[in-house]
Amino acid sequence: MVFSSLLVGILLTLVYGGHSVPLDTEAPAHPHDDAFRPAEAAASSCFPALGFKMPSSTPKTLTNWWCNPKTEYAFLGFSYEVTACQSPSQLDKEFADIRKNFNGRYIRLYGFCDRPGFYDDVVEAAWNNALGVHALIWFGFDGDNKWKGRRDTLFASLHNNPKAKFVTRGVQFGSEPLFDSVLSPDDLAAQVKSAKSNLASLGIPVTVSEMAYGYQKYGGAQNVLDATDFINIHMLPFFSRDASTGAQAWPIVQKDLQWFTDHGKGKKMYFDENGWPSVTSSGVQPNSPRAVANIANEQAYYTLLDQHCPDLKAVPGGGVGWFAHVYSDNQEPGYGIYNSAGKLKFSFKPRTSC
Repeated sequence: MVFSSLLVGILLTLVYGGHSVPLDTEAPAHPHDDAFRPAEAAASSCFPALGFKMPSSTPKTLTNWWCNPKTEYAFLGFSYEVTACQSPSQLDKEFADIRKNFNGRYIRLYGFCDRPGFYDDVVEAAWNNALGVHALIWFGFDGDNKWKGRRDTLFASLHNNPKAKFVTRGVQFGSEPLFDSVLSPDDLAAQVKSAKSNLASLGIPVTVSEMAYGYQKYGGAQNVLDATDFINIHMLPFFSRDASTGAQAWPIVQKDLQWFTDHGKGKKMYFDENGWPSVTSSGVQPNSPRAVANIANEQAYYTLLDQHCPDLKAVPGGGVGWFAHVYSDNQEPGYGIYNSAGKLKFSFKPRTSC
């Protein structure tokens, strides 16, 4: 399933360039929320560092379990769309591929699967392959309240599955609830705070998966940013009015990243929905006549991020970690690292540190 309505909305509002918000000149200092400040640990002795060896059973405590977010910048893993309700064996196979062949440390869930027990399958595959998970409460585009049931189902799994808190790095409200006007900033901030309270005993932090304009359309929605434990940023520069090629996208990336830096108060930041399409379609059209969608530019965009690893590492809050959106064209046509036949579209070996 392709979530083209999300992209259509992006196109209609000219998200990247049709709006501007004054930026503060200096980001105020602000410590990480304690819920997202794990103890320092050596790179190979913390989860999900490359080289980390999974224990035979769940530990008794989260103490010294998670790697420090300041070590988690550069390439982290893939945005992974789950509307196909992948079987346990497919999850295990593809998570193993992400870990072993791409040095992935995380997956970021995208979309939804309402099959009973699905998140438990995700947890098991993540545990088996030493991957952390950015879980997602999916709102969708129909204006219904199904997200509430998904929230409650996810929380039940997190509380009842003994492995869940050891692989779930965070819970996202998304995708783009502010941009899609699903909830007001006040209501969304209240949901984030309620989720944080619910998950506090598990040590699982909470965020919102959103683009800069989603906040900017509400004057910055600072109350939402303040409520989150960390910041998941949508970075889709192909839709900018200034877009041309993937290799020339850095100024577009910088603009939105600077906005989040100026308003994020030092919180850890990730590019979670982040990529460049290799094809256009009825739901994926540029806002710039110079924007080029092809495999070469999809590759060039990720090469650009890799080249700017030192710049992303230097961002306040412990640097910016990024996901590739998405794993396969079967999940969202044109955005995958794999094509629909399961073949790599280009060599993809981004750095995980610099």
